Amino acid sequence: MLSGKIATLLILATILSVIAALVVASRYRTAMQRLMKIGQKNPPTLGPAFDSMVVAFAPATPALPAAADNPPTPVSLDDNRRARRQLVTAFIGLTLLIALSRTLLTQIIADGPITWKTVLTLGAAYAWPVVPVIAVIDRWRRRRLVGALLLWFVAAIALLSWRVNENVSFTQILFWMSFDIGLPLIVVTALCLGGATRAVGPWLAPVFIVLCWASQAGVDLLNLLVEQQSPLIYWLVGWLPPIAGIALFALVPWLLAWWPAKALGRWLAGAYARRQISELFYLFTAVWAIALTGPALGALASLGWGALVEFLPMLWIPLGAWLMRRLAEQGQSGRPPTLLVLRVFQQDANVQDLFDRVIDRWRLSGNTVLIAGTDVLSHTIDPDDIFAFLDGKLGERFIHRPEDMSRRLAAFELRPDAEGRYRVNECYCHDTTWQLALAALLRSSDVVLMDLRNFVAANQGCLYELATLSAAPGLKRVVVLVNDRTEIAAAQAATANAPAGRFVWLAQQGDVPPATEQVLAPLFAPAAH
Repeated sequence: MLSGKIATLLILATILSVIAALVVASRYRTAMQRLMKIGQKNPPTLGPAFDSMVVAFAPATPALPAAADNPPTPVSLDDNRRARRQLVTAFIGLTLLIALSRTLLTQIIADGPITWKTVLTLGAAYAWPVVPVIAVIDRWRRRRLVGALLLWFVAAIALLSWRVNENVSFTQILFWMSFDIGLPLIVVTALCLGGATRAVGPWLAPVFIVLCWASQAGVDLLNLLVEQQSPLIYWLVGWLPPIAGIALFALVPWLLAWWPAKALGRWLAGAYARRQISELFYLFTAVWAIALTGPALGALASLGWGALVEFLPMLWIPLGAWLMRRLAEQGQSGRPPTLLVLRVFQQDANVQDLFDRVIDRWRLSGNTVLIAGTDVLSHTIDPDDIFAFLDGKLGERFIHRPEDMSRRLAAFELRPDAEGRYRVNECYCHDTTWQLALAALLRSSDVVLMDLRNFVAANQGCLYELATLSAAPGLKRVVVLVNDRTEIAAAQAATANAPAGRFVWLAQQGDVPPATEQVLAPLFAPAAH
């Protein structure tokens, strides 16, 4: 009974987390759009006085603390490739350690044979949690993630088919793996399937686990009152139908549980803001917790609360995080380069693809800054943003006046997380303050990536950005993406006064975007020979 209750609780919490993630992302997007439109956006019209205004505008703004007189450490595309290989290899190695430890522990608990064949085949089957992590690192599409997880499940069953004998049938192996791997795969797929659910859902899951536990406690109380034939039950059925009575006992406990649940969410947000946890390690830990819940529930009947021993392999995770942080710190020398990302707003598909393929690769080598927008919500929202929104404090993050700029820059997190990836930092701007943010971010940036696909001359904000980039002192390079719908003559006219070689124009052929490394290459310094 207890195992069934816990499994049901976790499934319900997952469903509610996915639904809540979609609702929160939608409401967050609406709130962002409303806050961004405060004031009237009046970008300067290009004219004779425009260049002098841009030059005078930029130096008056603050810059990131580490940027002004501290040149960045040169980073090449080869360095970036090496960082990606090391990151994937580290998580694969950590996964194998946990999977093999789980296999040994399971065999010891079950008093089963410990042979190389058993350990290696079961260890390989149990290593599936590395798939969602690699999917986040490389930003796999939904179809690819689902396909990879299904393929792993089928391969695991095929791998273990050698155990079929007169005592163990293939049907038993299929049933066992469906419970041991299949159910966790469904839960993980639900949480990691879409942009909004992947960005928001895992952080809301602990909140809904607490709330679902409160509902279960309420239903258990109702069951106890019925068994004891409490007068309260006779009073309730006198004025409430049975379904309403059950709903009352299931939902009223939320009024009490909401506060500790929200406190847990705030604690997670605070831990993320303090760099005590990172997106990748949080996801990795959550996936392994889900993967080990199945065997823990299976051992509950025989071991009682001793079944928690099934979670011991997760002790490798903090050790792995510590080692990866130490290696990342040893590899740091000087200031990492900072990339400023600009784009034509309301081109969601283009910019999301750009983040998936290019920006997430850049994060292995340096910082990323941008002006916040709803088009990159699923890539930039973090737990601190989520719970600030739920607390009604999203408006406090916006830049209302010039003096707010220094406060926002001071809140930027410029150090890498434990696994070595740098975070994306953004400025929340009204239509009256985005130019101030642009100048401040530009003073703090080394290179710029600007997506001008589908740009038209009526996009005065983009023309202002191009002219500002042309006049900015010390800027190394601006990589501009264009396509056959870009009004390139207007864009190039706005950059006529730029130093020679500052702008690199990359043209997209048809509907196929430029290759990832084709975009990354001009952003990085050339490799040393």
